Amino acid sequence: MKIKFEDVKDDATVCTYIEKADRTLMGMGFTEHSFAHVTHVASVAGKILKELNYSKEDLEIARIAGYMHDIGNVINRHDHAQTGALMAMRILDHMGMPADQVAAVITAIGNHDEPNAYPVDAVTAAIIIADKTDVRQTRVRNKDVTNFDKHDRVNYAVKQSTVCVRDGKIIEASLKLDKDICSVMDYFEIFLERMILCRKAAEQLGCEFSLVINKERVI
Repeated sequence: MKIKFEDVKDDATVCTYIEKADRTLMGMGFTEHSFAHVTHVASVAGKILKELNYSKEDLEIARIAGYMHDIGNVINRHDHAQTGALMAMRILDHMGMPADQVAAVITAIGNHDEPNAYPVDAVTAAIIIADKTDVRQTRVRNKDVTNFDKHDRVNYAVKQSTVCVRDGKIIEASLKLDKDICSVMDYFEIFLERMILCRKAAEQLGCEFSLVINKERVI
């Protein structure tokens, strides 16, 4: 039975786990990890692979993995990539997805988050880039600027964020950053490890990773 992205997106169990996982993170003070985030990751991961001419099956697998990648947070933030992979395996197997496709999805989910993240294949690499570059003002839940922690401040400073593939060989993340709120140095203090991971992921895809902030390339 062929399982498509829309089947997973419409599945009540998946939706419940996404909602409850985000609620758990909200209680811990984390930025938004709900439907906006997972839909973004699914979309960007699929877009990256499409622009690099990967197969339709790879695109579909990436979108499914992107949508499900954070469900493990419903159990605990710690090791959520691994618990999420196990949860996804159970759900997708129950839905009738072939074992080879299930394996591809759970590999991407299980390897997407630092410190154990590694771009073992193209789908995983696309998920890593899509996830780690999702920095934007709308992810900040805290409405009191005076109580922002460093993650709130950096996310709140990003007015616009895009990811694209240039000339089939450069994966570019571009940010519009309000430097009155957050400096470029502040950004790297929080996200340096993630940007290094994005560079490794781009290499897995045969590309170079580029970070552009306010129209200036910084990586």
